[in-house]
Amino acid sequence: MPTDNERTILHMDLDSFFVSVERLKNPELVGKPVIVGGSSKRGVVAACSYETRKFGVHSAMPMMQALKLCPDAIVISGSHGEYSLCSKQVTNIIREEAPLFEKSSIDEFYIDLSGMEKYFGCYQWATKLRQRIMTETNLPISFGLSVNKMMAKIATGEAKPNGQLMIPRGTEAEFLAPMKVGKIPFIGEKTEETLNKLGIKTVGQLANYNPKHLEQFIGSHAISLQQRARGIDNSPVTPFHEAKSVSTERTFYEDTMDVVYLRSLLSAMVEKVAFELRDDNKMAACVTVKVRYPDFKTVSKQGMVELTASDHIFAEKAHQLFNELWDHKTPIRLLGFRLGNLEHGQQQLDMFRDKPEQVKLYQALDKIKSLHGNNKIARASGIGHKIHDKDANPFSRE
Repeated sequence: MPTDNERTILHMDLDSFFVSVERLKNPELVGKPVIVGGSSKRGVVAACSYETRKFGVHSAMPMMQALKLCPDAIVISGSHGEYSLCSKQVTNIIREEAPLFEKSSIDEFYIDLSGMEKYFGCYQWATKLRQRIMTETNLPISFGLSVNKMMAKIATGEAKPNGQLMIPRGTEAEFLAPMKVGKIPFIGEKTEETLNKLGIKTVGQLANYNPKHLEQFIGSHAISLQQRARGIDNSPVTPFHEAKSVSTERTFYEDTMDVVYLRSLLSAMVEKVAFELRDDNKMAACVTVKVRYPDFKTVSKQGMVELTASDHIFAEKAHQLFNELWDHKTPIRLLGFRLGNLEHGQQQLDMFRDKPEQVKLYQALDKIKSLHGNNKIARASGIGHKIHDKDANPFSRE
């Protein structure tokens, strides 16, 4: 593995990604405090604009707390399908340009540029890539460039919002030294509190602290923390591979035994995931249903179907599995659905087994969903019960 003296890593992160996508849809949101996430009592903040962050709002914060901090915030439930489409657009651009990249989340990428500096400047290359992404997607994106993944990610954080920063090789420890120890990845609030009690408040202090004394208080990972404090990180850029499955799940506001609601929700989940499958021009052969009970015991059951992308085939198998899985006597806390054994297909629908009117219906619904969002319309058949608003949000807390 190349050392940090040989590596050049680029980290790119779309700024307030969900919020930025919502602002593309509705420009009136630009400059206003916006929160994307669940609006129920158990909802959490999935993303927030920089206008809300000055009040202390951050992602993963309970929505009720966020609204107390910023009562004027505009709350949006979110459009997961549109976020996925925008993410794919950025991924495809990076795939065309980058020799080796890792997609660590829907809005975050690492690119290994090691060796490219021999031919042309990596910073110049990264600048051009960032400009292309912003031009073609109208989404703001920031980047950091350094000798490893950790340093590149920290550089991106310092460059945000909508900026770029390079940490020159050999200056990593100097760059980190004045920062608070919480800036180092994997140092959570409790560890930071413990370090502060030891008088360690900056990264430089952590790097120079007596390692044996430090290990007495925070355990065996003291050595790795001190390495990070000196800017050392050997984690590789893992080549991006497309997902082998697509899934969705919902945690209920209250545990439920309402079989009508559960069946209707399962049908809606099948439609959502099947649309994502067809949108990516794929078919699936494995169907899995997951159930979690109030005691957090989680069970799942899977079954095989002939390779297809059709809602009604997946739905039939999903309801069969659900009947076999649930005892109908115990309340359910969470319901999940997944499609696996994915394969690319030239035909987005099974033209050989589906009736012509079914094919036309799927195509019409897919077109509407692509234009207006995956959750805007659903077939009436198999959905005999309206999904509760509090559970329809993909960002509800699990």
